[in-house]
Parts: sequence; structure tokens; C-alpha cells
Amino acid sequence: MKRITYSKDALRTLRRMPANVSALVRAKIEQYAADPASLAANVKALKGEPGVFRLRVGDWRVLFGEDGEVVAIVRIAPRGAAYE
Repeated sequence: MKRITYSKDALRTLRRMPANVSALVRAKIEQYAADPASLAANVKALKGEPGVFRLRVGDWRVLFGEDGEVVAIVRIAPRGAAYE
């Protein structure tokens, strides 16, 4: 399983969102870290930002970078505001 790191912005967003949504987002991030192929349909590379990927979790988007054994969560945002 890959190690997961969160930015301050991502942690703040997780604390502010409803508890059930936060738990779902964390579970999907952990599932991706354990087995990236299991969520292959929900992960795409962003075109404008090399090395940044997005994970779709319902109406939320998790923007992250990945290098070897570390998944670095950069930002968590609602669908409409994630790409601004």
C-alpha cells in the first residue's frame, strides 16, 4: 500500500465537509492507495497540469500527485470548483 500525505488545504476541507462524505472520500483515497487498478475508471490525468491526477468521488474531486510510493493529496473540492 502506498503512503498518503495530505496538504493543509485538503485536511481543512475534509474537516469542514459532512462526516459521512468525509469518511467516503477517505475510504476511496485509501482504496486507491491500496490498489490503483480498482478505481481506474474514476482516475484521470489533468491536461493542463502535468503530474496531477483527479479522483472522482460522487460530487467531489480529489486532486493528487503520485510518485512511487507516495500519494500526495493536493486539493479536495466540489465538482464545479475543483478545476479553478
